[in-house]
Amino acid sequence: MDQPDLQVRSKQVIEVDGLRFKDLNGNGVLDPYEDWRLSPAERAADLVAQMTLAEKVGLMLINSRFTGYQTAADEPKSHDGILDERTIEAGTSIFATRKVYGTTETIERMGLRHFILRENEPPSRVAAWVNAMNEVCEGTRLGIPCIIASNSRNENGEMVFGMNDAVGIFSTFPSTLGIAAAVLGDQADGGDAAIIDGFAAAIRTEWNASGIRKGYMYMADVVTDPRWQRIYGTFGESPELIAEIIGRLVAGLQGEQLGPDSISATIKHFPGGGPRENGFDPHYVEGKWNCYPTPGSLEKYHLPPFRAALKAASFMPYYSAPSIKKSAVQAIDDIDVPYEETGFAFNHYFLGEVLRERWGFAGYINSDSGITDNMCWGVEDLSRPERFAKAVMSGTDMIADSNNVEDLLTAAQAGMISERRMNQACERLLIEMFALGLFDGKTYVDADAADAAVSASPGWTLAEEVHRKSAVLLKNSGGALPLAAGATAYVEVFHKDPAVAATKTAQARAEAATVAGLSIVEDAATADALVLFLDPQSGDYFSATPALLELTICEDKTLTAVDGSTVTETTLSGLARFRELCAAGRERGATVVVSVNFPLPWVIDDVEPLADALIAGFSTFYGAQCAVMTGAAQPHGKLPLTLPASEAVIAVTDGVCISPNDVPGYDKDQYLPEGMSYAYVDADGNRYRLGHGLRYDAAPA
Repeated sequence: MDQPDLQVRSKQVIEVDGLRFKDLNGNGVLDPYEDWRLSPAERAADLVAQMTLAEKVGLMLINSRFTGYQTAADEPKSHDGILDERTIEAGTSIFATRKVYGTTETIERMGLRHFILRENEPPSRVAAWVNAMNEVCEGTRLGIPCIIASNSRNENGEMVFGMNDAVGIFSTFPSTLGIAAAVLGDQADGGDAAIIDGFAAAIRTEWNASGIRKGYMYMADVVTDPRWQRIYGTFGESPELIAEIIGRLVAGLQGEQLGPDSISATIKHFPGGGPRENGFDPHYVEGKWNCYPTPGSLEKYHLPPFRAALKAASFMPYYSAPSIKKSAVQAIDDIDVPYEETGFAFNHYFLGEVLRERWGFAGYINSDSGITDNMCWGVEDLSRPERFAKAVMSGTDMIADSNNVEDLLTAAQAGMISERRMNQACERLLIEMFALGLFDGKTYVDADAADAAVSASPGWTLAEEVHRKSAVLLKNSGGALPLAAGATAYVEVFHKDPAVAATKTAQARAEAATVAGLSIVEDAATADALVLFLDPQSGDYFSATPALLELTICEDKTLTAVDGSTVTETTLSGLARFRELCAAGRERGATVVVSVNFPLPWVIDDVEPLADALIAGFSTFYGAQCAVMTGAAQPHGKLPLTLPASEAVIAVTDGVCISPNDVPGYDKDQYLPEGMSYAYVDADGNRYRLGHGLRYDAAPA
């Protein structure tokens, strides 16, 4: 093992046997945990033996942390304005509602060492912040560094707290659904999922340069309920495809084993968030249950991607709890599942017996955010210390988005959590930090070089290729595409929010203008082609919709709420104008090209007939889609999920969906009444099923 490059800010470096080591506890001798020649497990065991109970408690929590960059000038900061030192009386999200203390106090007094970054800052500023955080950490009694985690930062899309926290700073790929569409296109051509290897390598390069070493990514959930709002963060509905992608991502981010250049992967949301109860999400009580009404669905559809991810550093269980009343008996490895109706972070059977004992998972369990406060399904009647105890004793090693050291400490002091279990959890967490080199040569990063390192990443070039490959040509009546060379085109984007639509229209026109052979005009009546991008939106991430999540493309549509009242819903504003543009264009012989963005499997029976050509995008750059429209790029992508034929095939009666919500779209037909088929079929006979996608030079796949 080579001598690491050691940097210190407040502690000393000592020399032993001609080698240099950090004296992190300041005792002047080389402790085993300071000895980089030892294994991470040996070092972790020694460090845990030196930690107080309060220090162990702090280590077992991970909390969102603001930087000082976006803090008002008159608010408390330190380290030249980099660290946020405010005291906030109450948290502002459903994840964390407790009092928030300044960065230095959170590290020094409360003992936290795991932090979630949600701000969208340039790499150099992120790196400087990470360095300042670790400077504070180094000055503490044992010099335990911190590790920074983030949700994914390398996909395009609208920023949403808790899902899409950062966009556009790192190499920017289409959404995960778009990446899956591109992979399916490669596989249809006889290739494989190699673009995932390049994707992971780009993330690894860029995140390392910035000092972010742990990713809350990616989702191994299989889409089975079309109304689940988190679909856009998945890789679609094929268990086999998702298993391959997730396996490659774990290997690409981490390497053969965790090391100083790895990005630690937290795979979520075990054992799969797909089987919702009519789309309702477990961020709120209406979605607390995972429902498995179809015999065998759990093992056949939902578990394979997680089996492929067992080398991941950590797993994140979902909030939801398995329902007995709403499920058929399921089996895992030919052993019936004894349902315990608690959230999966509190569920010893799934975490302890299945994941660890049968499957041999050796990493740690990182809960989803807020499980001891708002999303504590199945343990609502327990006190907060009891919820902490239930989670930890069931196998959860770290509680997410909490700084509640008081209640976890109370649980430990009261004997609700054994000392052995506390030590086990802390050792698992520290093994990761030692393996990543955070105690040694990777405590600090070169902030001055971070921006250049990210700019030079090969991810930017690969991302452009994947954007082009992600566009799926759903329909091409009469060879409407590719557009003739030199064609004039009118471009407009429609969105739920008219202001966002205006901004995106300007962006789309600017990108389209860069595509060779396409001339952009501002008058639709003079254009050879109308290029209309639809970007529908439905529901709210953190609260239940009054009615079932709306999947039609509609404006001011009257719906019946779950409680029987009447509500209206809009998923796309300006729908009347869109229809008028299509009708007028067709009447005068213009080509009508419609692109629909699919974060959800929209019901498009009112849209498809208006288009000569129809494209599916997945937060795909407008310019990449226009390149496909002109033939500068060939249509390549394949649908990563099945689009419903109509509202009828997803109708819910007395709380039960006519097509089971625990079965992927491609397999739902066998459960539908005779004469019904789940996948949408257009006027040309194209069936919008998993894997569908046209080419200019070939028949439908």
